[in-house]
Formats: sequence, C-alpha cells, structure tokens
Amino acid sequence: MFNIGNWIETNTFHHRQFWDLLRLIREKEKQGLTISLCIPALNEEKTIGKEVVLFKSELQDRYPLLDEIAVIDSGSTDRTREVAADFGADVYLSADILPEMGFKRGKGENLWKAIYQLKGDIIVYVDADIKNIHPRFAYGLVAPLIYRPEIKYVKAFYDRPLALSREIRPSGGGRVTEILVRPLFSLFFPELTAIIQPLSGEYAVRREILERIPFPVGYGVETSHLIDVYQEWGLEAFAQTDLDQRVHRHQPTRDLGKMAFGILRTFLKRLRERGIVGDLPELTANLRQFQVQGDHYEQVIHEIYEEERPPMIEIPAYREKFGIH
Repeated sequence: MFNIGNWIETNTFHHRQFWDLLRLIREKEKQGLTISLCIPALNEEKTIGKEVVLFKSELQDRYPLLDEIAVIDSGSTDRTREVAADFGADVYLSADILPEMGFKRGKGENLWKAIYQLKGDIIVYVDADIKNIHPRFAYGLVAPLIYRPEIKYVKAFYDRPLALSREIRPSGGGRVTEILVRPLFSLFFPELTAIIQPLSGEYAVRREILERIPFPVGYGVETSHLIDVYQEWGLEAFAQTDLDQRVHRHQPTRDLGKMAFGILRTFLKRLRERGIVGDLPELTANLRQFQVQGDHYEQVIHEIYEEERPPMIEIPAYREKFGIH
C-alpha cells in the first residue's frame, strides 16, 4: 500500500503556496495549457452573480489564468441563468448539450456535459452556493496541476479539525463524509482516507482523466470519481489543497440521508462491478424515512436512482469535436 504519510507530505498543499499568480500564469503559458471554470447550478440566483463577477474580474481580467468561465444549468426556475450571463459567464442549459443523449437531472449530469461543452485542458469545478467565494477556490486547485505534471486530480478541503500548518481549526460540515464515506473507505480503500474531504464539490482535473471515467448523475459522482481514478492511476495521481474555509447552506439531516443513500448505492455498485464483494441482492432505489403527521407516524418513500453516464470518450460526438480517432 502506498505510504499515506508520505503522500500527505508531498501532495497536500495550502492555497497560500500559490499566491504568486503571475508566476503561475507564466508556467501555464509555457506549457500551453488552457483552463475552464465550470459552475454547475440549479436555482442559485443569490450566489451565482458574486461568484461569476469575482472569478471574471480577478482570474480573467486582472490575472488571465482562466480561459473560460461557464455555468451549466440544470433548468433553474429562478434568475440563475440571467444573473450569470449579465455578469459575463457563458451560460448553457444542460438539456441543450448533447441533446441526442437526452437529459437527466443531477449535478453529475452537468459535470459530465461540461467535458463536451468546455474547451480547457483542465476543468475546475466550483459549486454555485459558496458564500465566501474567493479566487483561491480556482487557483488553489489548478496550481498543483500546473506545477506538478504527474498530478491529475486535485480536491479541495477546508474547515476540518485537523492539525495542519501548526494550527488546529474547528470542524464545519462533512457529516456524510465522517459517518459514511470515511468508514467505507477505511474498510475497502484505506489509501483514499488520505483525501481529507472526499465529497467536496471543488476540484480540478485534467481532461485526459475526465473523459475516461463514468459519471453518476446524482449524489455518487464525487465518490465514484475517487474510486475510479484511484483504481486506474493510484493515489499518487491525486493532490489536495487546503482552502481554509467554505461557507455554504446548511443542509437538513433528512436531505443528508438522501445523499448518503445515493452514495451508498454507487459505492456498492463499484464493489460489485470490481469483484471486491460477492453477490449482492438487487438494491432497492427506495429510501424510507418517517415523519410525524398529527398523532401518527407517516412513512415517506424517496426514489433515488444513481444512473451513470459513460466515459465521454465513448461518445461519438465528443470524439468528432475533439478530433479523437
């Protein structure tokens, strides 16, 4: 097994290490790289404008690190698309991208279609609901890819009760990680426990990797990425960057239950497909929760399917667009 301690030492960064943006841009240009920022969105009119204007003003106009800023929208019913476009983002409706493949609702669908729609050699994904957005959410993730060619996939982490850089910070969020994903990784993929925040929605990845992995369209996309990239390229393909703090909406426990259910279905599917466990029973898509209705308890059933999109490189339209023969 790869030495987790060594990996933490060599592949864990802090965004402050990359404060020199002019140096970063020179190295990017020297390598001839292009970088696309993708913000997947659904009804995020309250935060999307601030994110777009900040990234555009700081990382395009002032420091030309990003070649493209795009919002991939799942079909917002508020003014998300209008606000993003007004502040200068390229805005796409997910259903309009690869229409011959149909449309599936879910964040993973947007991430997958971004591979086709965007042009960058590196795509950095940043969630649309961040209240303390800062340029470090992009440059802190792409920098390890620019400075270390062997690194292929960089995850963000933030706000964890770990002693790093001679300080201990309080915890914030990460409930599904700590009670579900980390125990599962400890049991089946112990090296992946080195990824401090495996479910973070911010990560930068080389196109050559993104186009070769399948994408669950729902909650399981981040977990499946880690397993698939790990099994194909090993832990040394990963890096992670400390972004200090991320402020976002607090999710109710019941919603986290849905997320955990979707992740668990994806995880068990991976175990079965890769022969890590024997036969499993057919997995139900029904998550059962209960609520009090007057003086009795009422069962609520949520149907949660984790459909998957195939590796983008298998899609003929993608191969044609990017000249892959």
